[in-house]
Amino acid sequence: MRDDDLTPTMERRRFIQQAAVGTVISALGGLYVLTGEEAHAEERADGRPRIPPGQRAIERLKPMGGQEGSPSRKNYRLKVHGEVDHPFTVSFDELLALGAVTQSLDVHCVTGWTALGKSWRGVRLKTLAEKAGVKKRARHVIFEAAHGYTSNVPLREALAPSVMVAWELDGKRLRRAHGAPVRALVPDLYFWKSAKWLTGIEFVRRDAPGYWETRGYHNHADPWKEERHG
Repeated sequence: MRDDDLTPTMERRRFIQQAAVGTVISALGGLYVLTGEEAHAEERADGRPRIPPGQRAIERLKPMGGQEGSPSRKNYRLKVHGEVDHPFTVSFDELLALGAVTQSLDVHCVTGWTALGKSWRGVRLKTLAEKAGVKKRARHVIFEAAHGYTSNVPLREALAPSVMVAWELDGKRLRRAHGAPVRALVPDLYFWKSAKWLTGIEFVRRDAPGYWETRGYHNHADPWKEERHG
């Protein structure tokens, strides 16, 4: 993916810095209504605040750009490979047949917004890992997407029940701008890790920083630690 395919890094970084100190989020696609301040006081089951530091809650998920892939469900193929005993490729219909789940999850963008309680439908990554037979030596997952975009996630976190390969948002098909027909969803890391227009999932032994990680973003991306930049 070329540098000019996504928002220039310096402009995006400037916006992140502004959002982190409390700027009202009205850029990058229009005005979005913020939810009540009481959401900041809520806690998750693990004791962490529901809204991470430096974030503001919004009502609608924001499309954050990127070079779009094909939204076609008919022609869709997902490749699962790498350090596995049984690599496989599935069509969209075959992916649905693996066991869909619907989960209410919060997502957090590095630019400073958090979308609370969004309903996502898809298949858990753990289900795909079990079908592939991930080898014990695997340590990381690489999400592969259209035009060479990648993002990296530690295997132990990628196998969490909340991590999904999703095709519906709030009861509707994903919009192309949100990654249709299928995207990754890693809700406990900043949203750039949730690769849109997903084409492959590779299990690897050695970490391989992805598109944004090689451009100055944090390799791990924990919102509660504000791991925005490396």
